[in-house]
Amino acid sequence: MSNYLVAMEAAWLVRDVDGIDDAIGVAVSEAGKRLNQKEMDYVEVEVGGTPCPACGEAFDSAFIAADTALVGLLLEMKVFNAEGEQHAQRIAKSEIGGALRKVPLKVIETFDIGEEEDD
Repeated sequence: MSNYLVAMEAAWLVRDVDGIDDAIGVAVSEAGKRLNQKEMDYVEVEVGGTPCPACGEAFDSAFIAADTALVGLLLEMKVFNAEGEQHAQRIAKSEIGGALRKVPLKVIETFDIGEEEDD
C-alpha cells in the first residue's frame, strides 16, 4: 500500500463580486468553510494558476463577467494506504466531492509520497 498526494482543480462560481481579489477571497473562504464543516481541514485550498498563452507565466485562475466570477481552485489531499494511483484519485475525488457538492472537480496530478512502514 502506498501513500499519495492528489491535486485537483475545482471550478468555483462567485456572484456579485467587485474584482478579482474579492472573487478569489470569497471562493477560497467558501470552499474552506464547506470542507471544515465536514471536518476535512486536512485538504489544502488555494487559488489555481493559469498559464498566459503569450508568455507562459502563470497568473491567478479567475475570470469575471457581469459581476460573476469563475475561480479555479487548487485542492490537495494526502491519501494513505491506497492500492494504487487510480485508487487514491477515486478516494480523494469521492471525499472532496462529497463535501463540495455540485462543484466540478478534475484530478490534475498525483504524486507517490511513499509506502507505509511496517512497525
